[in-house]
Amino acid sequence: MLINLAYKSLLHRKGSIILTIITISVSIIVMLGVDHIRQQAKLSFSSSVSGVDLIVGTRTGSLNLLLYSVFRTGTPTNNISWTSYERISQKPSINHAIPISLGDSHQGYRVMGTTANYFEYFTYSNKQQLAFAQGHKFEQVFDLVLGAKVAKTLGYQLGDSIILSHGIGRTSFKNHDSIPFNVVGILAATGTPVDQTLHTSLQGLEAAHLTKPADIKRLTQTAELTLSQVDDLKPKSITAIMLMLKSKMAVFTLQREINTDKDEPLSAILPGVALSELWQTMAVFDNTLHFITILVIISSLIGLNAMLLASIRERMHEIKLLRMVGASASFVFLLIELEAIIIVLLSATIAFVALNFLLPISQTYVLNQYGILIDSNIISKTNSKLMFYFFIFTAIAAIPSALSAYKGARNSHV
Repeated sequence: MLINLAYKSLLHRKGSIILTIITISVSIIVMLGVDHIRQQAKLSFSSSVSGVDLIVGTRTGSLNLLLYSVFRTGTPTNNISWTSYERISQKPSINHAIPISLGDSHQGYRVMGTTANYFEYFTYSNKQQLAFAQGHKFEQVFDLVLGAKVAKTLGYQLGDSIILSHGIGRTSFKNHDSIPFNVVGILAATGTPVDQTLHTSLQGLEAAHLTKPADIKRLTQTAELTLSQVDDLKPKSITAIMLMLKSKMAVFTLQREINTDKDEPLSAILPGVALSELWQTMAVFDNTLHFITILVIISSLIGLNAMLLASIRERMHEIKLLRMVGASASFVFLLIELEAIIIVLLSATIAFVALNFLLPISQTYVLNQYGILIDSNIISKTNSKLMFYFFIFTAIAAIPSALSAYKGARNSHV
């Protein structure tokens, strides 16, 4: 009876109720949407190096090393000698060692030199391997493999020629015009910085920096020059090394060995630990999002309470009729509380339907623009907990209106 009466009472005031439902629906969409994107952004960052146990670079802060080696932001302070790479990669505890070399760019996107092992052993998310949407990995000196966002944003296809630029800025005053690279592969989207990177071989990156006309002529005029034919282009230094170990038990031992290396000042970091530092650095931004979410909740609940309070005076005749048919003041109190819960329940239903429609649409856009892969499934443990608290706060926020109706019922004459 109580639920049926609350439903009919809301239908009687459907004009103001619809506006309230729309307002609260928008608030719930903002609340759940902001929190969902925040959680997915963290997950996307964490998934960028799921299979990497250690990252080795020159002596620097762990956060800086993580940012330039994994997220392609910031500037390396120095390079690692190729001798150190060979020495470290031969340690018995290491399963795979992937060298990376940075320093060039193309229209604002970083160029990374590496080996073919990168496409076989580098993993992201839940240890997913890189996959090719088109083409294959580099096999010749001037082959280039593009990340998904680079190819989509710049409109490149297989077979296109690309000129690399010296430096890591969007604008460069020195292009490697004499040595064009050929697009042979385009990677499938990963939602990680891989999507925003151009990949070439270490030999290709070295060749791009040749200055002697005779060397450039030898390389550019030789058709289908494979990587095995250019041993003389072995780099003297690289930017960082990604290490995958045979056993997780050896991580701290190897980290200590590298950090205390006497031949060269090196720094070995655990990506997970460095990410924790990143979250601490971003704590202010994270707290700001939480504050915005709280403000949205408070404003929507104040609006709901104001609507209910405004309706109490108009409904005094209805309350008197309820008292005449035997309804207690407590019954009236519960009726107002139930109406508030029904309004929020309808709003939550609309919000969930809207988010399930909007998230799949925005998924591709966010991936292409920001390199973040968002899960389109809005139903999660965190969101369920948020909605539970929202209903609790709704019941609390409706108490002033329910008390006003309760007092009106007590003062009415039967």
